[in-house]
This record gives sequence, structure tokens and C-alpha cells, in this order.
Amino acid sequence: MIEQPPKIDRKVFLDALTKGVNADIAPIIDKINNDYDYWDKVKYKQLPQKYTPQTLWTLVKASRMRGWINVWDKYGISLCVTSNMQRMCHDFDMKFGSFWEDGNDYQSPEKKYYLSSSLMEEAIYSSIMEGASTTRVVAKEMLRKKKSPHNKAQQMIINNYKTIQYIVEHRNEPLTKENLLYIHQLMTEKTLDNPEDAGRFRTNDKVVVANMMDGDIVHTPPSFTEIPEFVKTLCGFFNNDNPHTFIHPIIKGIIIHFMLAYMHPFVDGNGRTARALFYWYMLKENYSLTEYMSISRVIAKSKNAYEKSFRYTEADDNDMGYFVAYNLKALDTAFNQLRDYIQRKQREKRAAQSFMMAGNINQRQATVLQRLTDEPSAVITVKDLQQLFSISSMTARKDLTELVQQGYLQEIAINKVTRGYIKK
Repeated sequence: MIEQPPKIDRKVFLDALTKGVNADIAPIIDKINNDYDYWDKVKYKQLPQKYTPQTLWTLVKASRMRGWINVWDKYGISLCVTSNMQRMCHDFDMKFGSFWEDGNDYQSPEKKYYLSSSLMEEAIYSSIMEGASTTRVVAKEMLRKKKSPHNKAQQMIINNYKTIQYIVEHRNEPLTKENLLYIHQLMTEKTLDNPEDAGRFRTNDKVVVANMMDGDIVHTPPSFTEIPEFVKTLCGFFNNDNPHTFIHPIIKGIIIHFMLAYMHPFVDGNGRTARALFYWYMLKENYSLTEYMSISRVIAKSKNAYEKSFRYTEADDNDMGYFVAYNLKALDTAFNQLRDYIQRKQREKRAAQSFMMAGNINQRQATVLQRLTDEPSAVITVKDLQQLFSISSMTARKDLTELVQQGYLQEIAINKVTRGYIKK
């Protein structure tokens, strides 16, 4: 269980607000706020002799009050935007705006491949977080070859992929009640115990958020009777209707994610839908690089910290700074993974040039040979090349046939209709 923080010392709190804090404790407070640590970490900090953990906690709370923003008045949700959060958002603005132009000048077909691969990763890991049991390799093969799902887990992944594709195509549309329900319907089709719940708000309060490890209830959402008002608030916030306070778009997208997860307006699929709304809002605000990033992969691999960020928020007077801090770190990790991925592909592209030097091999064929060198057991099909390079089936078949004729590949039968190609 999440340990509750100690009570605030009112006198120390007011003194810190009016007079500031001493120089001997200020660096410790700054470090705590950079990481947005909760009480369970704050209480173990090494302190100057005259301070106690309880006093430190009071000083931390006072420092956070200076950057306070009321995010969602109805439920008392607030946020301290720290200097570190602002710095990270600025860094993202700079990175996202210059990424493709800064040493990453790839041809359009390659960009399409990165995009396709990233959308698949996002769909797979967002579904795995909600219990879809499968491997990344199996799931990606299913999406690439457009195979029909064989179980609920695979259906969840296909739904997620279709939803993300829909969002990419409709990124500039405003959020409405109707398309919120449609997003949920796309996301949950054929995966719910009651199929009629897909694309429909819950109609009772028989829903709680439980810890997956031990089943403890960690959040009880507001009553279903408050959902209509919530939808209006969410849509207005998403669509920037009558903004009173400027909030950086990246932080605002994280708040939208939190709002839907907090209200839990659906019987199931709330997490997947919340992450889809964040994705949508980022694209709407022209953070186009988001298309190429798998944020859910990062969250899935740190799910305990993700869940704790929700729980810390509720335990500390609905201060959602914990949730924002976690998601900014996840976004930073996702960006770094994308950068590393592109750099690896760049190295592979250079390595593929060595095959072209043998003569009578084009760039696409060299890329195929390089990939089969890296993965000797892989099987390539005509459809794989079509999707990889956005070419016709005739061109893809010609590329592979020429490699067979030159002795690089061997053709095999996958089934009665499909032929595959392996390294000879």
C-alpha cells in the first residue's frame, strides 16, 4: 500500500512561502522536485542536523505551491509545473522540430517503414499493458501480414492498431462525444465480456481500479452520473475552448490522459483509450514525431512506476505532478529509443552498400540481403517488400527473383499460395 505523507507543519509552511528556505536545504528540495519524489523517498534523504523528514516534506510542499496550477477544479486536481518539467518540454520542442532535418534525411519510403513499425509497436505494447498475452514477434508478424486474429489478445492488438491509424488520419478533427465513443468502439471491438459495452459509457458504479498484483482497490472513479459533464469538460479542454491558463501542450496531453483514466467512463478499455487520446492530442498540436515513437512500450516496461504515479497523485491531495513527471520521463525514453533505432538503421543502410558494390543489385535488394544477414532464419515475402518499400507486387517479385537468379536467395513454399525467400 502507498504510505500516506505526514501532516504539514502550518507555521513552517507559511514561513517557507513568505521567507523562502535556507541555503543548506534548498539544493535537496530542488533535487526532490526535479524527480518529483513522493514521501516514501523523501523520508530517507540525508539532511542537515536541524531538519527532520517531516520538516523537509513541509518545505517541499511549500516549494511546489509556488508553481501551482488548478487543473480540474471539480475534483481538486492540481499540478506544480517545476523548472525541470519546463526544461524537458523545451527540449522536446527543440528535438521534435529538428529531428528529421538534423542528420536524419531519409527517403520517404524509409520514413514510411519507420512509421509503420512504430505504429505496430505502440499498438502491441498498449494492448500488452491491458493483459494481451503474446510476443512482440508474433504480434508484429500478424499485423505486417494482415492475418486474422486467433484469440482475444490478438484482437486487442489489431483493434489498437486500427485505432491509431484512424487517429493519424483524423488528427485535426475536434474531440466530440461521438468520436470519443467511436475511438472506444474501435479499441474494444470483440474483446469485451458484453459486446454492447464497446463504444458505450458505463451506466453504473460497479467499476473500480485494482492493483493487478494483489487485487487491492486503488481508485474508485466518480459516479457514472457525472460522465456527461466530464465529457463536455474533456472535449473543451482537448479543443482549447476558452483557455484561462496556458499549459504547455505536452503537459496538457498528459493531463488529458490522466482525466480519462481518473473518470474511467467505460466498463473496460479506459487505459488504452486514455493513451490513444494523448497520442491524438500530440499529433493535433503538431508533434508529428509522436507518430514514430512507441510510448506505450516504455510504459509497459515500467508499469509499476506508471501505476504508482496515479496512486501518489491521489495520496497527496490530488497533486498530479507525479503523473506528469513520470510521463515526461517516458516520453524522453521513447525519443531516445527512436533516435537509437534510426541510428542503427543508418548503420545497416551503410552496411547494405557493400552488397551493391558486387554489381547488379539495387538499394532495395541490398537492404533485403543485409536484413537476412542480420537474421539468417528470417523468411521474406513479396508482401513484406511491398509494405517495406511501398512498391507494387510486380516490382517486389522482380527484386526477389533477381536475387534468386544471382544465387543470393532460395525460394521456398510457405503454403499452397504464398512463396517465401530465405538466405541461401
